[in-house]
Amino acid sequence: MMELNLIDAQFIPFVVAITLLSISPGVDTLLVIRNTARGGIRDGVATSVAICCGLFVHATVSALGISFILLQSTWAFNILKLTGAAYLIWLGITSLLAARQGTPLPVKGVMKESTPVPFWQPIKEGLLSNVLNPKTVIFYMAFLPQFIAPTDPALLKSLWLAGVHFVIANIWQISVVLMVGGASKWLASARFAQTLNAATGAVLVVFGVRLALEQRPV
Repeated sequence: MMELNLIDAQFIPFVVAITLLSISPGVDTLLVIRNTARGGIRDGVATSVAICCGLFVHATVSALGISFILLQSTWAFNILKLTGAAYLIWLGITSLLAARQGTPLPVKGVMKESTPVPFWQPIKEGLLSNVLNPKTVIFYMAFLPQFIAPTDPALLKSLWLAGVHFVIANIWQISVVLMVGGASKWLASARFAQTLNAATGAVLVVFGVRLALEQRPV
């Protein structure tokens, strides 16, 4: 019988990894910055919450795939594991290369925009930006399996992990919303983006190698 273990030995590593991933420069952060500049704090917060709601969609989709594969043969599970490991390592190398280039976030001058929009627009933009991004569901398929034991109910555990991701990502993105006006110079620093990319890249490579070497419990 499957039992849901919400906080196990893998929970803290998950929190650390997902925190670093949440604060890494990416499409979500840039959309939050743009919408905050366009419509103020209200639009920035709405965008952040809408983006993070999309995580539950990806968690459900990935859990269905994980559940199916976990019920199949060991070789099918190993294919998923190695594919996910390769994808994580590739993401990590990409982040490390971005850190080497030191490209800053495009924040300078963003506050010059001023275009009032209906309240539903940032919600729509945030949700669709996340749900329609194939990279997110691929990432969830690659990332979540190492935190879901074969004895866990995959859907419930995936939704729980997505809930943790929801909270962490919103804390970061809403912090960005509040910083856009007063700390745009800091956000636009090449050193800031370089540090985030380097930390994220290192974590992704480590987790990718770990996933590739991990043995499936019997």
